[in-house]
Amino acid sequence: MLDKKINELKDYLKKYEKLNQAIALIYWDMRTNMPEKAGENRGELLQYLSEESFKMLTSDTVKNFIEDLSPYKDKMNKLQCRMLEELERKYNETKKIPQEKYVEFVGICSNAEIAWEKAKEAKDFEIFKPHLEKVVKYTQEFIEYWGYNNDKYDTLLDKYELGLTTEKLDKIFNELKVGIIEILSKIKESSKNINRDFLYGHFNAEKQKELSLRVLEKIGFDMKAGRLDVSVHPFTTNFGNKDVRLTTNYHEDEFTSALFSTIHEGGHGIYEQNISDDLEGTGLQIGASMAIHESQSRFYENILGRSKEFCSYLLPLAKEYFDDFKNVSLDEFYEAMNYVEASLIRTEADELTYGLHIIIRYEIEKDLINGRIKVEDLKKMWNKKYREYLGVEPKNDAEGILQDMHWSDGSFGYFPSYALGNLYGAQFLNTLINEKPDIFEDLKEGKFTEINEWLKEKVHRHGALYTPNELIKNITGEELNPKYFIEYLKNKYYRIYNVK
Repeated sequence: MLDKKINELKDYLKKYEKLNQAIALIYWDMRTNMPEKAGENRGELLQYLSEESFKMLTSDTVKNFIEDLSPYKDKMNKLQCRMLEELERKYNETKKIPQEKYVEFVGICSNAEIAWEKAKEAKDFEIFKPHLEKVVKYTQEFIEYWGYNNDKYDTLLDKYELGLTTEKLDKIFNELKVGIIEILSKIKESSKNINRDFLYGHFNAEKQKELSLRVLEKIGFDMKAGRLDVSVHPFTTNFGNKDVRLTTNYHEDEFTSALFSTIHEGGHGIYEQNISDDLEGTGLQIGASMAIHESQSRFYENILGRSKEFCSYLLPLAKEYFDDFKNVSLDEFYEAMNYVEASLIRTEADELTYGLHIIIRYEIEKDLINGRIKVEDLKKMWNKKYREYLGVEPKNDAEGILQDMHWSDGSFGYFPSYALGNLYGAQFLNTLINEKPDIFEDLKEGKFTEINEWLKEKVHRHGALYTPNELIKNITGEELNPKYFIEYLKNKYYRIYNVK
């Protein structure tokens, strides 16, 4: 009875997954290839397919699966238990939202994303503001349907990082903020001068693309099971583990932006490609959480990609494409890759100050979702916090309030995942180094095989079989602890800036 019912559920979930893969494919096309005039029609198509997805997830069939399988929980293995647990969680979460409201929200977000692109290009928040007001209004309304205990924002955090609350996150971020500010203050006192002039000039986009593709394959992304395209805001999406799509954005006046965006998205993509085939049709062929996903993208981008070992491989490669690096030494190149400077753009922020960008967004989102500020206050609040935390202020809306696309698609509660990803990644690193002390030597020759295998075995292949807390404890023996990331930052940046 149990095996028969589980197989029936898998068959149903495979159909549900295929529908959502089709939705993701249409969304990918919207962000990369869609003609400008197709926006309205594309929004209607996404609404229709999203409604069908909603119906499948909230159907009596799913309700019956949950009711029929629940009595057998004590006889289920780990995989079966997690299948049922995730199905029940998603069913209950989705069922609470009226279908017509959900479909309306999909359309609102589709229009908001198009408006965001236009607003960013025009550097004018006013174009986007009325659309964002609708997205926020619906999000707040959905929270009322879902329910909450102490803080409304907790409901959104839980969607991306199961069990996370503002109370827990405030403590984590406070420790992180103190650590970053301490390191930053010592760096400011350093007399070390780092030259970055060679990173700015003219870097042909086609050559950047060739270099990015070579690096992408070198770090372990399978181009036969994926591809790299261009979008305004780099992202990763997938339609199963055999079709993973990445995007980047080439800036001809700067060398690092596209390259490290590609490596970052490559980390996401490698994770997706390495999830076990056995998890197809289980609802678990996805990342363990958004923060675990970000731990992989930022692990590849920063811990591996900006390491001195990999820089020793990357520099000769860069010299093949651009004469700008002809007379640059390894030390100069490595230091430039890890230069610390308070800046405006999150995606291009250095590894040290990046966390402050996330904390700013987290604090703004909490106030916005709880109704303590309104959409019309956002620009002023954004600029104020950037002055206070980083000592910089946007010259225009494109490098300020409009720089991220996440609010346009309703991804409130997502931003903390980026900073948490850094913490998970550093904790994974600590365990990796303890088990394989010389592993980074391989990077000098551009060899990622052993590191990739370790990550695949420990993290990737499991998909969402384990919760984030289970996964970090399985790998490191303890719960998430910010101290490892702070120690990593100190060890790295104190050496670079000759801090005693």
